[in-house]
Amino acid sequence: MRTSRFFLATLKEAPSDAEVISHQLMVRAGMIKRLAGGIYTWMPLGLRVLRKVERVVREEMDRAGAIELSMPAVQPAELWQESGRWEKYGPELLRCKDRHQRDFVIGPTHEEVITDVVRKDVKSYRQLPLHFYQVQVKFRDEIRPRFGIMRGREFLMKDGYSFHSSFADLQREYRNMFETYTRIFTRLGLKFRAVAADTGSIGGTGSHEFHVLADSGEDALAYCPDSDFAANVELAEALAPAAARPPAAESMQKVATPGRITCADVAEFLGLPLIRTVKVIAVVVDPEAEKPGPLAMILLRGDHNLNEVKAAKQLGEFRFAREDEIIGALGCQPGYLGPVAVGERPIYVDRSVAAMADFVCGANEAGYHLTGVNFGRDVAEPTLVADFRNVVAGDPSPDGKGQLELCRGVEVGHIFQLRTKYAEALKCSFLDEGGQSKIMEMGCYGIGVTRIVGAAIEQGHDQRGICFPAAIAPFEVCIVPMGYAKSETVKAAAETLYAELSTAGIDVLLDDRNERPGVMFAEMELIGIPHRVVVGDRGLAEGKLEYKGRGDAESQMLPLAEIGAFLKARLCAAS
Repeated sequence: MRTSRFFLATLKEAPSDAEVISHQLMVRAGMIKRLAGGIYTWMPLGLRVLRKVERVVREEMDRAGAIELSMPAVQPAELWQESGRWEKYGPELLRCKDRHQRDFVIGPTHEEVITDVVRKDVKSYRQLPLHFYQVQVKFRDEIRPRFGIMRGREFLMKDGYSFHSSFADLQREYRNMFETYTRIFTRLGLKFRAVAADTGSIGGTGSHEFHVLADSGEDALAYCPDSDFAANVELAEALAPAAARPPAAESMQKVATPGRITCADVAEFLGLPLIRTVKVIAVVVDPEAEKPGPLAMILLRGDHNLNEVKAAKQLGEFRFAREDEIIGALGCQPGYLGPVAVGERPIYVDRSVAAMADFVCGANEAGYHLTGVNFGRDVAEPTLVADFRNVVAGDPSPDGKGQLELCRGVEVGHIFQLRTKYAEALKCSFLDEGGQSKIMEMGCYGIGVTRIVGAAIEQGHDQRGICFPAAIAPFEVCIVPMGYAKSETVKAAAETLYAELSTAGIDVLLDDRNERPGVMFAEMELIGIPHRVVVGDRGLAEGKLEYKGRGDAESQMLPLAEIGAFLKARLCAAS
C-alpha cells in the first residue's frame, strides 16, 4: 500500500473526552471516529487492525472444529421472554418495535437464537456434539459508555456456542476452547493470563476469563508466580488463617474516638495496627421479600474490602442498608457500628475475623469504639463464617504453592460451561441411545474482537504512539524515502524494496508523500508500525539503508542487499 492511495487522518492532540491511552491514541492515529456516545466508525487504518484480529480468531476457531454461521442482529422478544431474560437483562438490552408493534431486541448476545436453531434441527445424539460460532456486531446500551472502544455500546464480538449429549463431552470442548483461546492470544502477540472467573449474568458453572495484562485494566487479577493458579479477584479464595483463634487476653472497654469513623483513623488514634480492627457493613438480605428480615451485619478485618460477588453467593440477594435503616435499627449512624449487644440479628463473619481475639469495633454510639472484644464472651458466635473479602497481595495461594500477587488486566475473552440453563428454558432436547429425551449440555465462548485492539494499545504504547505486535499492526513494515519526489535514486531503491517485500507477502506501506522527514517519522510511530526502513541518498551511496524497530532505542545501518532477508527473519521470529 502507498500512502498516496491510502487515507491517513492523524491528529497532533487527543480529544479532551478521551480518558484512557487507547482511546487517545486510536483517535490521534485516525483509527476511529466518534459518531455517537459509545458508537464509532472504524476508519481504514483501524479496520486493517480489526480484520487481522478477526483472521486469527477465525483460523483458530476453524482449526478447533467450530463451524461458522451468521445470526440476525435483530431478535424477536419472544425468545428472550421464553428464556426469562427479557425482564432480567435490564436496561442494557436495547428494545424496539417494528411497524406492527411487535417487540424486538438488538442482540447483545445470541444464546437464545442459537438454541432456537439447534432445537429445531437437532433431534438425535448422533448429531452431537456441535459447535457454531460467528463474528458479528453486538449492541449493549451501556449507561455510561467510556474509554472509547473499550466500553462502547456497539462492538464486534466472536461468540461461539457448543451443544453436547453429556457434561463430560462439554468439559472436553471447554478444554479445547481453553487451548484455542491460548493459541489465539499467543498468535496476536499479547501478554495475557487465563483466570478462573465468576459466571455473572450469563450463568452456568465453570468459567475462565482471558485478560491482556495492562496497568490501566479495569479488572484486578490474583495469581501465584510459583504455580499456575490465577483468578479474577472476584473469585479468588481467601483462605482461613492457619492459626486458630487465640483465647481472650483483654477485657472489653469503651473508649472515646471523637470524629474517627474509619478503621484506619481509629487504629491511628489508638496506636494499634489496622489488623486489630473490625469493620461492620450493614445489609438487607432478600430485599425484595414482602417482609425482609432484620438488618444483618457483615464483619471484615479493618484492612480488608468486601467482595460483593462472594457475599451474594453466601447470602443470596442483598443490598447495603440505608443510613435511616441503620439509625432506626441500631440507634447509631454508620461509622460507629459494632456487633456487641445488637439483639437477635444475623452476624456474617469473614474467616480472618473469626480467627481474631481482643479486636476493636464500633460501640453503636457516635464517638465511641470498643476494645478487647471477643467472640463467645462479648459477641455471640457468628451466624456464618465464610470467605467474604477480596484477596490481597501476600495471601497464601489457594493451591498451597506460594503467595498471591495482584496485577490488572483487560478482559478480552470469556468461556463458560453453561450446562442446561438455556437448553432447559427453551426445551432444547435430543433422543439418547435408548430413545429417551434429554436436555442438551451447552458451552459459550466469547472474544471481544474490537476490545482486543484497545487492549493491545493499553499494553503496548510509548510517548510517541502505539506499539502494535506485528501480527495485528496495520502494516508490518513502512518504507520512508527521503526526497522521494526529488531523487530518482531514492525513488528507484524504495520502489525496488517495496516490490520485493510485497512479493514476499509482507504487509508494507510505502510513504510516497512529499512530506518532511519529521512528519513521516512521527506518523509512522504514532500508528504503530513495527519496522521502519529509511531510504536516503547518503545511505545509498554506501550501499546501505537505515532500519529501526518500533521498540528500538537506536537505528542501525544495514546493507541494501540484506535488508529483505533481515526483515523476513524479524517478522518470522515475531510470528
